[in-house]
Amino acid sequence: MSHQEQAFVSLLSQLALSFDGAVLGLALAYAAVRTLFKFTATSAALRKLHRAPSVSVSDLRSLLAEIPSDADGNSDGGNIVIVRGTVDAKSAVEGGTWKTLRPGVLVSRESGDKSVILQRTQTCIYNEWKGLFGWTSDLRAIFARSWRQQESTSLRKVPFVLIDVGRWPNAEYVVVNMDGSRHPLPLSTVYHKLQPITASPYTFLQALFGHEYPVGLLDEEKILPLGKNITAVGLCSLKNGIAEIKSCKDLPYFLFLYCCRSDLSKDQMIVDLSSKTKILFWGGIALGSMSVGVLGYAVVRNWNKWKQWKQQRQLQQQRQAVSDVEPQMDDEIEDVPDGQLCVICLMRRRRSVFIPCGHLVCCQGCAISVEREVAPKCPVCRQEIRDSVRIYES
Repeated sequence: MSHQEQAFVSLLSQLALSFDGAVLGLALAYAAVRTLFKFTATSAALRKLHRAPSVSVSDLRSLLAEIPSDADGNSDGGNIVIVRGTVDAKSAVEGGTWKTLRPGVLVSRESGDKSVILQRTQTCIYNEWKGLFGWTSDLRAIFARSWRQQESTSLRKVPFVLIDVGRWPNAEYVVVNMDGSRHPLPLSTVYHKLQPITASPYTFLQALFGHEYPVGLLDEEKILPLGKNITAVGLCSLKNGIAEIKSCKDLPYFLFLYCCRSDLSKDQMIVDLSSKTKILFWGGIALGSMSVGVLGYAVVRNWNKWKQWKQQRQLQQQRQAVSDVEPQMDDEIEDVPDGQLCVICLMRRRRSVFIPCGHLVCCQGCAISVEREVAPKCPVCRQEIRDSVRIYES
């Protein structure tokens, strides 16, 4: 952990423990509320998956036929279904010829594989040496590191469909609508290579002055190839008489790898969401209990501090009212033996006894000054003082 990160963590810990943990309690309460919201959303998605039918592409049209549609063959909304099929380009089925030249597909530049989704990522790996002026890199790390773009990703897509697994040719297909989908994609890595970057005189200067300098370039390519068996879960409806499936924002899944058993993918999703639901439920209860405990402790502790401060304030006001009437000093301006001088001012005779310790070590003026402190203590034994009493000689 760098020096800046240690300082930042120390600042966060001090802030979290301020007000006797009130900030930490509020942070835990916020995390508990967020966890409960996620639990509610995950539970709703789990119920939807339980009701969703798992069908093949050929059985999908008979399922959609039961949904009311308008004169143009469009069905409103759509139902959540789980469809299993093989990836193919939409241009192939629209052209009327299956598996010919497959127009409208993407070709990987490195492997030559044909695909419908192509993702290319370039990551520049940097190294940093403190150099002769390493403190400058510490200052830049606070401001400039977030500005540097170390990774660039390009994503290309073409319209594609799902057809029945192992049935060629087949007239039944469902169009996959990727618009607005932010779900993870079942991409396969076809190219992964790390290339070193040759150092230059400018690189030497960067290292000398503590700048970050590039040492390697990671090039990676992922695709969704033709003929890949996948499962899609989402809202399925009819658009101009053609079945179409799109992602549902309430579900954490959209496209994933297809399993041989028909219900295995659905069972895997249900098991995964069930475990997440349990973790979120008990996590929300644990965070909520911790937040209540911490906030309760903070409230009680600060309430006691406030009452103590109020009592001390009232006591100081009473002492201030008493001190407005100056004590008689006629017997204290005379010569006083050293053994009877006030231990604070060393000018007046000892006149006030501290309670409860009982030490007679201060004059009345210094005793009142000591009592006005926030945490008054005896100057001899350092015991906490509750009051003082003036001693009169007969």
